[in-house]
Amino acid sequence: MCTITATEFKTNFGKYAKLAQKETIKVTSHGKVIFEINPPRDSIIRRAESLIGCLPDNVPFDAWKDRYK
Repeated sequence: MCTITATEFKTNFGKYAKLAQKETIKVTSHGKVIFEINPPRDSIIRRAESLIGCLPDNVPFDAWKDRYK
């Protein structure tokens, strides 16, 4: 993870756009994080993890498997 100022981000946007493909970048202004840039893979993993536990344990997944072939 990399933490930089908004000015540094603006000045070297190309460098950090490339770096953001591999690691999380936190951009700060006046010492506070104003936004984060996450690699695409991390975003997909985070979205998938948010689905864990959203269905009850008794959902019969076997009943649905033939519908989506």
